[in-house]
Amino acid sequence: MNAEKTPWKNWKHITKLDPDKYISPDVLEIIVESGTDAIMISGTQNITTKNTYQLISLLKSYKIPKILEPVTPEVVLSEDVDYIFVPLVLNASDVDWIIGKHKDWIMKQSITWEKVIPEAYIVMNPESAVAQVTKSKTDLATDEVIAYAQYAERYLGLPIIYIEYSGAYGDPNVVKRVTESLNKASLFYGGGIESQQDAVEMKRYADVIVVGNVVYTSIDKFIATIPR
Repeated sequence: MNAEKTPWKNWKHITKLDPDKYISPDVLEIIVESGTDAIMISGTQNITTKNTYQLISLLKSYKIPKILEPVTPEVVLSEDVDYIFVPLVLNASDVDWIIGKHKDWIMKQSITWEKVIPEAYIVMNPESAVAQVTKSKTDLATDEVIAYAQYAERYLGLPIIYIEYSGAYGDPNVVKRVTESLNKASLFYGGGIESQQDAVEMKRYADVIVVGNVVYTSIDKFIATIPR
C-alpha cells in the first residue's frame, strides 16, 4: 500500500471514544493533544445516529485523524471523519456481523469508498458486549486465532487484523504469535490497556494499540499509555 494514502500504517496509538459515554470538552482537548495518533468513534451498545453525530461534532474542529467504526449501517456518517473502519467479526456465530450488515449498508447508502478500510475482528473476551452481541466463539486456541488472521490477510486481503479483548487485558503471547504469522496486514490490539506497562508490552507485538476505557476512569493513566 502507498504510505501516503495509508498514513494509518504509521500509527502506534489510537484512542477509542464511545458515543454513549460522556466526555467533557476539557478532557477531549487533553486527549487530542496527548500524542495519540487518531481518535476512533466506536461503541457497541446504545449507539445512535444522534450520539454518534454529537461526538463527531465535538471533534470537528480538531485536525487529528478521525475514524468512525460503525456498529450498524444506520450510524455510518461519512462527513467530518477521515476514515470508516468497517469490522468483519470473523469468529461471530451470527453471520450478520460478517457480511449481512455490510450488504445492507451497501444497498441503503451512497458510500464514500475512499474512506472505507475493512478490518478483520477477532473477538476474544466472552464477557464483552461485542462478544455477546455478535455471538462470537471466544474459546479459541492460539492456532485458531492465527488461522483466522491468516485467512483475513491472505484469503480476503484485508489490511487490518484487530484482536479485540474489549474490557479485559489479553494474552501477549497470542498477540506475539499472530504478528509473527502475518506478512503485510497491520495488527491492531485493543482491550484492558490501563498503564504504561500494559501499553509497552502490547506495543511490542502489535503495530497499533487501541486504548479506550481508561479515558473515562483516569486521564493520567490514559496519558501513560501514549508511546514516547
